[in-house]
Amino acid sequence: MATPSTPPNVTAIAIAGASGRMGRLLVEQVLTAVDVRLMGALEHPRCPELGTDVGALVGRPTGVRLTADARSALAHAQVVIDFSSPTATANVLRSAAELGVACVVGTTGLGDDAKAAIEEASKHIAVVAAPNMSLGVQVLAHILGETLRLLGGDFDVEIVEAHHREKKDAPSGTALRLAEVAMRARDLTADDLTHGRHGNATRRGAREVGMHAVRGGDIVGDHTVILAGDGERIELTHRATSRAVFASGALRAARWVVGRPAGVYTMADVLGLDHAK
Repeated sequence: MATPSTPPNVTAIAIAGASGRMGRLLVEQVLTAVDVRLMGALEHPRCPELGTDVGALVGRPTGVRLTADARSALAHAQVVIDFSSPTATANVLRSAAELGVACVVGTTGLGDDAKAAIEEASKHIAVVAAPNMSLGVQVLAHILGETLRLLGGDFDVEIVEAHHREKKDAPSGTALRLAEVAMRARDLTADDLTHGRHGNATRRGAREVGMHAVRGGDIVGDHTVILAGDGERIELTHRATSRAVFASGALRAARWVVGRPAGVYTMADVLGLDHAK
């Protein structure tokens, strides 16, 4: 149900981490869309922009001011999109659950506290949680599962991901998600995941899934899955050239999740990709 201050066909959105790099992209996209409305903007207590009109940060004043009070930021929203920080996400989820506000979690590098908060919040609200909100990455995961199903177990799986030098977690959450798809298709476990290789290591194991992380420059995000057989190989690659794709995917998830039953959902659910779950 829409809030009294928004038309029935308009989704009321709050953004957590609104002054950050991803937050500003979201603000821009929300302000240019006709079917969503920005109702709240949340930041951490030490944010220098607190009290600022969040729209002014992207050259479009809105009257919505940045606040460190989660309940205030979420009070008139139907859904909150979280691109804050691994340490702040748990508080966003708790506040959303208390207020009955659906949540889209795009923050990466989540710790145990945030993961536990997702599970707890999902008992009360609908939560879409994904390490990568790009629609193309969801299709890549879907294609990977289908390709492995068709190929059987004779092709070796190696995953290579590349990101900018400032990225704090490695391997990326997306690479781990792709590894999960591969391991599920092959009936493998986390013990079969090998992170990099060096020295005089033993030969590659038949059940092994390789994982390699590259960091440098301003690479937005590249993910390649190499399926290597005898005499042939398949390479499935997704390259993000703009962070705007993550904001677009998060907005799609926000529109979708409002009104859904409580529980944890993925971007595969948003797109209806059953085999990517």
